[in-house]
Amino acid sequence: MRIMAFDYGTKRIGIAVTDPLQIIATGLDTIHPNQIIEFLKKYLQAEQVERFIVGEPKQMDNTPSQSAPHVKGFVNLLKKTFPDIPIEMLDERFTSKMATAAIMQSGFKKMDRRNKERVDTISATILLQSWMEKLV
Repeated sequence: MRIMAFDYGTKRIGIAVTDPLQIIATGLDTIHPNQIIEFLKKYLQAEQVERFIVGEPKQMDNTPSQSAPHVKGFVNLLKKTFPDIPIEMLDERFTSKMATAAIMQSGFKKMDRRNKERVDTISATILLQSWMEKLV
């Protein structure tokens, strides 16, 4: 079964998944929050997901950031819609900066580097990879 991670934003949600053996984290897609439940229902018909990982937005002093209430609402929606899939929160500080740095180093063209959807998907992948590294 796969593990799925979300980098939640009010405009976009970056999504990443593991392979079925849970060895590699890969960016899956970026979805508008209004479409996430429909997207997940379709995805879960085709693939088995064991757990959801959701980025927990925190400030440098470890207090919740301004987006924390939105993320909490998203987590509650996931719990209500998919009650059999456990959800874990993971500190997401610096994932967007790490994603932007990775894009800069990757050799993407200037226009591709500005693609915020790519940043969100890579952020979710970094989040998922961080969660997987904690298990080792």
